[in-house]
Amino acid sequence: MMRLLLVLLTLFALPLRAEEVVLGLSQDSVSISTNFDGSEILIYGAIKREAPIPDGDPLQVIIAVAGPSQALTVRRKERKFGIWVNTDAVEVDAAPSFYAIATSAPWDEVISDTEDLRHRVSIPRAIRSVGSEISNSQSFTDAVIRIRTKSEQYQLRESTVRLRQDTLFDTAIAMPANLTEGEYPTRIFLTRGGQVVSTFETEIDVRKVGLERWLYALSRQQPLLYGLMSLAIAIAAGWAASAAFRVLRSG
Repeated sequence: MMRLLLVLLTLFALPLRAEEVVLGLSQDSVSISTNFDGSEILIYGAIKREAPIPDGDPLQVIIAVAGPSQALTVRRKERKFGIWVNTDAVEVDAAPSFYAIATSAPWDEVISDTEDLRHRVSIPRAIRSVGSEISNSQSFTDAVIRIRTKSEQYQLRESTVRLRQDTLFDTAIAMPANLTEGEYPTRIFLTRGGQVVSTFETEIDVRKVGLERWLYALSRQQPLLYGLMSLAIAIAAGWAASAAFRVLRSG
């Protein structure tokens, strides 16, 4: 009897999750074909409550979509004796191949630096670098962010999540043509006063289909055959171009 009483007291002492996400996706998979030029996914949802909307700081929403993480080596080139050579290099332990963040307000208003560090939401926090003896190794990580932001592989889209009456929200995430195949974890954060009050996670499946899928599988499973086929295609293309040039000259 005493044990049962203790369990009941513990349950009543636990805080109720006052706000949580009920999510929807316009599509939960993306198919990459030979003519794939990008996709746009609509992410929408509602906020389920066990209590009235709290007074005080307004509710904010953060949506983060990440591609498969990859290790990479970032190198710096310098001009020496008239030629460009690699000088320093930094190992990046894991960097998402794609990362998009959409928020319902400016970044500084939706999450504190402490909560960002805890949940690794921002683009710099999503990249993990290996310790390096190079004094300015952070500049190498900044270079990765700068290059991938320019190619739209990394996106920070502030104030693009529409939040209606603190209950319904939606946004569109543009996914570029150069997507990496794999699972794309999608995280939704509800915050108040910069503090995360609830999280929700799902996944978007990105896969190659058709000829793209066949070539991708061939390159992984039979690399020798794939190399020979690529060489044959290159030779045939060169011969065809040469033949066409001779015909044009004779004409």
